[in-house]
Amino acid sequence: MISKKIVPLFLVLLFSLYSFSQEKFTLSGTISDANSNETLIGVNISIFELKTGIPTNEYGFYSLTLPKGIYKVQITSLGYQTIEETINLDKNIKNNYKLIGNETVLKEVIVVNNKNATLIRKPEMSVNKLSISTIKKMPVVLGEVDVLKSILLLPGVTNAGEGASGFNVRGGGADQNLILLDEATIFNSSHVFGLFSVSNPDAIKDLKLYKGGIPARFGGRASSVLDIYQKDGSSKEFHVNGGIGLISSRLLAEGPIVKDKGSFLIGGRSSYAHLFLKLSEKQKKNTAYFYDLNTKLSYKLNPNNNLYLSGYFGRDVFSLNKSFTNIFGNSTLNLRWNHLFSDKLFSNLSLVYSDYYYGLDLDFVGFKWDSGIRNYNIKYDFKNYISDKFKLNYGANAIYYDFNPGVIRPSNSDSGINFQQLDKKYAFEPALYINSEQEISKKLSLSYGLRYSLFYRIGQSTVNIYTDNNPVIFNPDMQIYEKATPIETKFSDKNKVIKSYGNLEPRFSIGYELNGNQSLKASYNRMVQYLQLISNTSSPTPLDVWTPSDTYIKPQIADQVALGYFRNFNENLYSLEVETYYKEVQNRLDYIDGANLIANNAIEQVILNGQLRSYGLEIMFRKNEGKLNGWISYTLSKSEQKTPGRNPIETGINNGNWYNSVYDKTHNIAITGSYNLNRKWSFGSNFIFQTGQPVTYPNGQYEYIGIAIPSYDLRNKNRLPAYHHLDLSATLTSHKNEERKWKSEWVFSIYNVYNRKNAASINFRQNANTGENEAVKTSIFGMVPAVSYNFKF
Repeated sequence: MISKKIVPLFLVLLFSLYSFSQEKFTLSGTISDANSNETLIGVNISIFELKTGIPTNEYGFYSLTLPKGIYKVQITSLGYQTIEETINLDKNIKNNYKLIGNETVLKEVIVVNNKNATLIRKPEMSVNKLSISTIKKMPVVLGEVDVLKSILLLPGVTNAGEGASGFNVRGGGADQNLILLDEATIFNSSHVFGLFSVSNPDAIKDLKLYKGGIPARFGGRASSVLDIYQKDGSSKEFHVNGGIGLISSRLLAEGPIVKDKGSFLIGGRSSYAHLFLKLSEKQKKNTAYFYDLNTKLSYKLNPNNNLYLSGYFGRDVFSLNKSFTNIFGNSTLNLRWNHLFSDKLFSNLSLVYSDYYYGLDLDFVGFKWDSGIRNYNIKYDFKNYISDKFKLNYGANAIYYDFNPGVIRPSNSDSGINFQQLDKKYAFEPALYINSEQEISKKLSLSYGLRYSLFYRIGQSTVNIYTDNNPVIFNPDMQIYEKATPIETKFSDKNKVIKSYGNLEPRFSIGYELNGNQSLKASYNRMVQYLQLISNTSSPTPLDVWTPSDTYIKPQIADQVALGYFRNFNENLYSLEVETYYKEVQNRLDYIDGANLIANNAIEQVILNGQLRSYGLEIMFRKNEGKLNGWISYTLSKSEQKTPGRNPIETGINNGNWYNSVYDKTHNIAITGSYNLNRKWSFGSNFIFQTGQPVTYPNGQYEYIGIAIPSYDLRNKNRLPAYHHLDLSATLTSHKNEERKWKSEWVFSIYNVYNRKNAASINFRQNANTGENEAVKTSIFGMVPAVSYNFKF
């Protein structure tokens, strides 16, 4: 109903463009780093006389169409010297600006004339941006800079605890986040089961997290979008930088292929903690390590055309005495072509390949299991800078999916295991979108768009037919759900459409400027997710399997509204952001009790389509400048799930009542800060507090054949203890750095300073002496000191 009302409004706004009698000209160009020619994202180009401006896009391009006149132009970006110049705009002008960095050795220094203040006039809200320099100042476990762990310090973002992979946004599941690395989808975001991020910080240029008000160019996930861009590499000079830590190291090289035209970047990381295991007689046959590789080639064909080829490859290896071996990881490849049709029309064509592989070798039972998901994506995006008050984005993309739920092979001739290929699944997801940004008046601005997505579940596979189309039946005597028996089984050809869906996804946001320092904003977006993660854990594991929507598994449809108040204080020295949101998700998967999710060729027999809702209040107070800067964030929220009965006889999951989702964290407090004492020493600190994760504890026990069996309370009625820790870091920079090419720094850090034993899980077992059930807490980390050495030349 909401979308039906918004679509006509969108059409009215889109075509209500007006013409101006004034003569107009366009100022356009590209902004890059003076030292490397690296294009810069989000640089602000401001026109003082008109109190207007625009940021550079993902490729450093900007375009402003203004009335003929003389203007003062200001170019500002965090960590760079500000450029100010006066131009006489009496014709179309193309100015490419080179920004000079304000930096000492490896760190950005935030100076007075470069502000990180809240954008008051733009309608953009529920969006967080982090510079890689800010991330590198944050102390983390084991001393390894972690891009994904840094976003846990933002309001509305949590995870399942220490050692947990993925992250949760506004009460949603980790599978509801779209993670893009140079536009390629990353299906598993962590190394070593959540201890490290897949993103090499040295290779990252920019990242942006969309929690709401998501532009129409994004789709496919229900909660958020994490958009990460890799560096292009320097086309001026050859450079090498890296870091040596206690359990992992990294190295990155970049330089020109053709000076000022082409560049390359190649970076690798690897852990080596498994080498220390070999020193122990008990552990020498065990191993656990990861490695990854980031690559990129960039070439400027001419002023209007650029080519980029970027890739990523990562693998994790975990083995216990060679009887259990687990290998998993992501691979991506992206070829992009930027073309400038005119000074007002920018385009990008991308061909993207993404692959996630999971392999398991269980030698002690005699079989190997390989599974994964691949997608092939073609997308064409256009940015049309019609005027300084109106910008139009539009495009199309199409994704082809190849799902491999699993291949089981015998690992030796004596295993007795037969070769088995679970049904492969295929799907096709095309989409069209259009999105505009429009300034209605000096105080009112809008962003509105529409995405039309389609999804085709394609054979070849076995399709089960059930009575009344219900693969799950309810047993009224036992008050439980059970698997239904198929009444017929059909085999679908590879090119036959088994099931199709089509959805309109409206997006809308509005900003109203109260005065130059404060504004009110509101947004609405609908997101549709056609891919489902089959998992009954609180955080993703490599064992989880992705599956497409089909006849029985419906796409998740998320509707979210948000309201916000934004203010800058004391000449933009401080910023305050306050947002409240409400989100509903249809067709959120739930599982019947005792569901078997692994190697299940009829997964529809153990799942039900439920509902998810979440709502909350987010507050973020930030200091933007000076020697001491950072932020304090607080989130008060609720996340609930419900799977009611399908008819009056069924009780549903949890008696059909709302219950806490595993992502529900009532309170979430995060404090982060960095202090530059002098050119030699700087310090950082983090503090995180989260309400304990919902779990289900036994509320009693009964005896059966002499064995004590626990009985359980309502689903997720209990909680783990509160999760919190304090982290500190100190960075020592040699005073000789400014005089030599080899530049270095030492980073000392302590994770969990007061040695909090946070519970990763609490399990129950029968005490061998008393026969009673007892609770056993598992903790991963206590206090962890670390040291790393970073260098650049």
